[in-house]
Amino acid sequence: MPFTHTEITRWTAEEFHRLVLGIKPKVAVFDCDGTLWSGDSGHGFMVWSMEQGLVSRSTCDRIDTRYRAYLAGTVTEAEICGDMVQMYAGLHEDELRSAAATYFDKVVRGREFAEIQALVTALRQAGTELWAVSSTNKWVVSEGVRDFGIPAEKVLAAEVSVKDGIITSEIVDVPTGSAKAVALQRVSLAHPDAVFGNSIHDLAMMEIAAHAFPVNPSPALIEAATKRGWGYFRPRAAEDTVAAVGGE
Repeated sequence: MPFTHTEITRWTAEEFHRLVLGIKPKVAVFDCDGTLWSGDSGHGFMVWSMEQGLVSRSTCDRIDTRYRAYLAGTVTEAEICGDMVQMYAGLHEDELRSAAATYFDKVVRGREFAEIQALVTALRQAGTELWAVSSTNKWVVSEGVRDFGIPAEKVLAAEVSVKDGIITSEIVDVPTGSAKAVALQRVSLAHPDAVFGNSIHDLAMMEIAAHAFPVNPSPALIEAATKRGWGYFRPRAAEDTVAAVGGE
């Protein structure tokens, strides 16, 4: 039987908020790109930082080649996310932190989903412990989730080690796919109460949650959610984008 979107429940904003707040989660975990805000801030920061001259010409050429290979399917999601954090090796972390703040303020801020911001505010006021898990670099994610009241120490994101203030190429973590669930287990969150994600790369951490909430889901995540009996929520801003490109 062919898959159709009619096989899954789509929640209104009111239903979505009522469902989430009704379970009274002690811990809630959010993916970031596409879940808290629209767009891919990881790729966006990569392009922006190259345009700003933060990295060398040779680094630009190398990461461009790698990204083209990723689009062609010969470089994995985890590999390209690792490349996109390793490309800043040799720079001062303070410089990257400042650049990430500037990028988010100029490019991403204003693309946050209002309904998710309202939900996160309500959860925070209810005493829920909030976490963010993302394959985007930690500098950008930490800056972005500040608007949601999620502290930097509750961010699990693509990260390399920093020694004496200098960024290295030594990978600390690249939470994508199954590695998102592993990252949560590493901080003693093997079974969080609620997990929110938008793509198939979030599925592993959603499956370990007591309650999974697809937000602005990709077609692959909708299909996976349908098989598991989950519903989903599409923010108004994301809905307008889908309509503009002739989707759902």
